[in-house]
Amino acid sequence: MVSKKFVGAHVSASGGVYNAPKNAQEIGARAFALFTKNQRQWVAKPLDVESIDKFKKALDASGILPKHVLPHDSYLINLGHPEVEKLEKSRLAFIDELERCEALGLDRLNFHPGSHLEKVAKKDKENLEIMKPIEDRCLDVIAESINIALDKTSGVSAVLENTAGQGSNLGWRFEHLAHIIDKVEDKSRIGVCIDTCHMFTAGYDIRTREAYDKTWDEFERIVGFQYLMGMHINDSKPPLGSHVDRHHSLGKGEIGLDAFRFIMNDARMDDIPLVLETIDETIWREEIELLYSFVE
Repeated sequence: MVSKKFVGAHVSASGGVYNAPKNAQEIGARAFALFTKNQRQWVAKPLDVESIDKFKKALDASGILPKHVLPHDSYLINLGHPEVEKLEKSRLAFIDELERCEALGLDRLNFHPGSHLEKVAKKDKENLEIMKPIEDRCLDVIAESINIALDKTSGVSAVLENTAGQGSNLGWRFEHLAHIIDKVEDKSRIGVCIDTCHMFTAGYDIRTREAYDKTWDEFERIVGFQYLMGMHINDSKPPLGSHVDRHHSLGKGEIGLDAFRFIMNDARMDDIPLVLETIDETIWREEIELLYSFVE
């Protein structure tokens, strides 16, 4: 039986984007993530025709479908930045990232929603009355940024990644994701990537069958599975609800293996990229094999 799950990892594109499919193939991946440029620099030279052609040929040779590739944008981009100049810089960089994906024949771009950058006392962070006005303003700016970017590009969906809620990062509540999606004009080009470590440290438990079902029922009610376009499969070093983003190898963290067994047998996660970002790349092949062994 061929599994309907497409598991891989965030592989290196060092030396050229066309190396990523080969790197994915070498670990037995059926999906992968990559950066299409240096993620710690604002500007990169455009992809040349030769690099694009070599990438497409390498992807075709790997047998991995374009829809199972989940590129990630630069960590520098903040689509909710409160300062006008820095917001504009982020918006231009995001448009460039979407254009790079389109040039490579890829149909989705994964990104962290954004941060409001306001200093908030830790004790007040969970207080909805205090946080809602701050968060809503930033979420509106993020949605406006996405609308601008989608209007200036074509063919590529913007895929919001949930966050751990570290610092002033938004996207850790399902309500944040729903707020943004609601304000995005082209619903056919907006999606969500759920990171299991971020989900867990944001306070959504998935360790037991009961907790797993409760969390995903909440996701369906607030966001909707029609928007799920990818997942990051990671265990977590910090405990539930800690709002700290530190990944761990599968089964070695606070989440444990049962949650990943549930995911591998959940039809709602069929036919989307399931991407490892675990901390030891030397065992990615073993982790991919482990996940497929869970399929019943």
